[in-house]
Amino acid sequence: MKIAIFGAAGFIGTNLTFRLLNQNEDIELKLYDKKTDFFQKEILDNKKVEVIECDFNYLNDFDTLVEGQDMIFHLISTTVPTTSNQHISDELMNNVVTTSRLIESCVKNKIGKFIFLSSGGTVYGSDCICPIKEEDSTNPITAYGIQKLTIEKLLYLYRAMYGLDYKVIRLANPYGPYQKPNGVLGAVTTFTYKAISGENIELYGDGSVIRDFIYIDDAIKGILNISFDCSDVHTFNLGSGKGTSIKDLIQKIDDSLRIDLKITYHPKRKVDVPVNYLDVSRYETLYGPVQSVTLEEGIVKTADYLKNILRKVLSKSD
Repeated sequence: MKIAIFGAAGFIGTNLTFRLLNQNEDIELKLYDKKTDFFQKEILDNKKVEVIECDFNYLNDFDTLVEGQDMIFHLISTTVPTTSNQHISDELMNNVVTTSRLIESCVKNKIGKFIFLSSGGTVYGSDCICPIKEEDSTNPITAYGIQKLTIEKLLYLYRAMYGLDYKVIRLANPYGPYQKPNGVLGAVTTFTYKAISGENIELYGDGSVIRDFIYIDDAIKGILNISFDCSDVHTFNLGSGKGTSIKDLIQKIDDSLRIDLKITYHPKRKVDVPVNYLDVSRYETLYGPVQSVTLEEGIVKTADYLKNILRKVLSKSD
């Protein structure tokens, strides 16, 4: 089976690539991202993988990029929720318009299935009652959520017009190995890194914001279950199905790692929906329980990974 992954060097793409290579011997991967330097060495050295430098923009020759593939994973967003409202027109051009060209090429080349990683944290907005179901109202308060939702609608349109098979995965907040602890995305990973390195945790608001956190292994398992499913269900929530406040998350990190945390408080942000966690019953009806790694277990696993990275960095500096 031939699979292309756009955004393959990122956090989710890296974990997805490793899982595909480990569980399927008959797979060939084409991996696209901005620079080959972004990829893990083990991936670059794998003979079943072709890594291609490719910036995601409207001028790409998508016909050539997707030709001969059986499945496409679209994991790319050129921005993040907290900054997307600063450049809304650019956001829509860079993501929605460019993705429409990618989808058109998939239709033209008769790609078997298109997998789009949407956002369970931003497409619903602040009007829903949690846990949020897939059929609940979608009123994003960030341009990031608007572009994700618009791409979902485009996929629906291309299926109606041309029969394109697709899956939309509205993912909650994944965390774990290969996620950058830089505070841009991933509260669990960033806070855990800050804890083990003795740095201040930057907290916006009073910690009452509630989110849905899912360990990356559970997220990847869910993504693959959905992607290779032949049912006529096209949109899935994917998260733990549980809400955890940022205040409780910090306490769980404290309890799990037994480290005294340093916290710096900042004013709350307008882009932060107060409460967001997902109803995952649609997924669990088809595939069984989503979560196998508890938040406490995931924090420890993430800390172990980050400690290993820190040791490598320190050993190089000696």
